[in-house]
Amino acid sequence: MRSERMDEFVEQVRSQSDILNVVQSYVPLKRKGNRYWGCCPFHNEKTPSFSVVPDKGFFYCFGCHAGGNVFKFLSMIENVTYFEAIKLQAEKLGIPLPERQRTPEEVAREREMSDLRKVNEMARDFFHNCLTMTSYGQAGKAYFAGRSISMETIEEFKLGFAPNAWDKLSTAFSKRGVKQEFLLASGLAAERNNGGGLYDRFRNRVIIPIADERGRVVGFGGRVLDDSKPKYLNTPETILFNKRKLLFGLDRSHRAIQQAGYAIVVEGYMDAISVFGAGVKNVVASLGTAFTVDHCKKLLRYAPEIYFCYDSDEAGQKATIRALSIVRDTGAVVKVIVVPDGKDPDEYIRKHGADAFRQLVQKALPLVEYRLKYVLAHNNIDTLEGKVKALHEMLPVLAGIREPAVRSEYEKKLAQTLLLDEGVVRTELQHFARGTEYQEVMPSRAPIRQVVKKQDNALRRAGRIVIRMVWQDVSLVYHVGSVLPIEGIGDPVQREILKFLQELGSQGQAPDDVTAAEKLSEDAAAELSRALVEDLGGREETEAYNDSLKVLRKSYLYALFMEHSRKANEMMQAGDMAYVEELNEVMRIKNEMDEL
Repeated sequence: MRSERMDEFVEQVRSQSDILNVVQSYVPLKRKGNRYWGCCPFHNEKTPSFSVVPDKGFFYCFGCHAGGNVFKFLSMIENVTYFEAIKLQAEKLGIPLPERQRTPEEVAREREMSDLRKVNEMARDFFHNCLTMTSYGQAGKAYFAGRSISMETIEEFKLGFAPNAWDKLSTAFSKRGVKQEFLLASGLAAERNNGGGLYDRFRNRVIIPIADERGRVVGFGGRVLDDSKPKYLNTPETILFNKRKLLFGLDRSHRAIQQAGYAIVVEGYMDAISVFGAGVKNVVASLGTAFTVDHCKKLLRYAPEIYFCYDSDEAGQKATIRALSIVRDTGAVVKVIVVPDGKDPDEYIRKHGADAFRQLVQKALPLVEYRLKYVLAHNNIDTLEGKVKALHEMLPVLAGIREPAVRSEYEKKLAQTLLLDEGVVRTELQHFARGTEYQEVMPSRAPIRQVVKKQDNALRRAGRIVIRMVWQDVSLVYHVGSVLPIEGIGDPVQREILKFLQELGSQGQAPDDVTAAEKLSEDAAAELSRALVEDLGGREETEAYNDSLKVLRKSYLYALFMEHSRKANEMMQAGDMAYVEELNEVMRIKNEMDEL
């Protein structure tokens, strides 16, 4: 049963959601009249077939036939359920979710998560106090000072220190009533092999608290003070801590990312802390794992551009290439900040200062430029073999350029650089685009949908125009019903939509996108979107509506004509004189069809 409070919540989120702003945060769009067009994010295409009509509140792709409202778009692009998309948008807008009756399992899980967050907050304060208020923290203070990390930055991130003792935290927390199960579940402690209690996971390390997007502490990272191994140690996977989905610093940087229009991604939290301390606030770091699609999706909620700034050594460059392969098919604008003479951003800032690093940001290379620079540095283009290898390594990046003029310029540049004929480069790129033998050079993200060629005709177009007009004025459904019964609509998907509108009209309710998404099948919701987004071809709406009703009426009459003709024929063969009445009905229908 639907909850009135939940309906009000959904309506509040819908009324405050601008579909154009939401879609443009993922897809570059260009305005044409009252519509906006771009390349569809749900399938691979070079010519824009994806359209958004803001005043209708719908999107539709004429290639893969995806369509719907703002929540449908979010559910598809974020790969979440429809309701999860509503909650996601509500979180962005700062609209709280109404409370509902929860199952005992949900209550228990939420209580466990709440308890673990409290334990993590206690641990953050414990480590921070050890660093700033006790003699244990002297070594940690010296380490941070050696990396030019100020006390202001220490306070900002609540950095800490884990004492060089086996169970300092475990003993202190046990005395404060924290159960051993929470210390184990949070990853702060582990069981001794001999079963004699617990020992602290983090010992003799500087500690970096790790928070989720809402600033809640979900885990910790610890770095040794010397060259012992492991150099970095993170909280193990818990119900709160999943490093493939977390980005360090996003809780502090998301506003700066929105304002700047781009996010800077560095490899580790020490780099992020150093860059943040240098005054560049729109920075995040992955947590000792490769950059993932989940990471990318999180950042694209806040800005359409991502700048990568990984270490300048060989491992860092390879990590950059891997990250670029993740991002390049998402529609994001990708650039790379090249650190010239330091292993990482942290070292560069300490050596050259914050202003020098900001200048590197301003000089960030576009994806194609960076990839070309990398390829040329790793191939001997003085040989034919090296030229061919370099060309093949550049093909995936060139194929990802959607603007033909830009792609053409890079084709010329690559041909000139490799001293190859421009026609050769273009031909190889065409082979690659058709999915020939080079498709494994750089793996790309599979499209969500495929292009579908749907049969379309005047009858279907007429049905969509009628649907469009009834959507705008639901009382017209009675006029449609006076011309032909809704059951007489031949297309089952369009019939479903009109029956839905008829039901709303009988209840005196105006249609809206949320109700449509809830009541209609996926095919019907997409067809509705197309009806509202599709251009009328220059005709006035009233003229188009009247013409379309005639088309639908004629199709309905033709179906009746065929049915009564069949009956008349069967009766005649059976010697049933009632066939005369059927023939009269056939003639009446034919006369009306001729008049139409």
